[in-house]
Amino acid sequence: MTETDYPIVCAVIEDAEEILALQKQAFEKQALIYNCWTLPPLVETVEQWRGQFNDRLVLKALDKDRIIGSVCARQQQHQAKVGRLIVHPDYRCRGLGTRLMLEVESRLPEATRFELFTGHKSTDNISLYQRLGYAIYRSEDARDHIHLVFMEKFRQD
Repeated sequence: MTETDYPIVCAVIEDAEEILALQKQAFEKQALIYNCWTLPPLVETVEQWRGQFNDRLVLKALDKDRIIGSVCARQQQHQAKVGRLIVHPDYRCRGLGTRLMLEVESRLPEATRFELFTGHKSTDNISLYQRLGYAIYRSEDARDHIHLVFMEKFRQD
C-alpha cells in the first residue's frame, strides 16, 4: 500500500485506548531525544485521552482496522491549535504525517490561523511543519531542560 491508500477518518471515543497506545509508542523517539520519559504524551491516561473528544476534532489513519496515525485540533473562533500528531514508527517517512496535517486543516474551514508546538530538538517535526508552511513565532522553556518551539500558519485562501 502507498500512503494515499490509508484512509483518514474521524476517530471516536472508543478509539482512545488504541490512540493512546500508539501515542506512547510514537513518542518513545522524543523521550530518547530529550532523555525524558515523563513527557506529557507518555504519561497521559486513557481518561485524559477520552477528554480530548469533548472539544477537539480527532482524526485517525487506518491500515485496514489498525490505527497507524492520528492528529487532533481544537478550534476557537478563527484559530486552531493542532496537537498530538502521531504516526506509527513502521509508517514514518511515507507522507502520512503530511496527509494527517493537511486533512485536519481542511476539516476546519473557518480557521484562518493554525498553531502548534514541539520540542527544540525535534528537528524532524520542525522540518515537517516548515514544509507545510508553519513558521516559528516564539519559544519558551519548559520543564526538564526542554525548550518548546511554537509555530503558526495562516490560511492562504
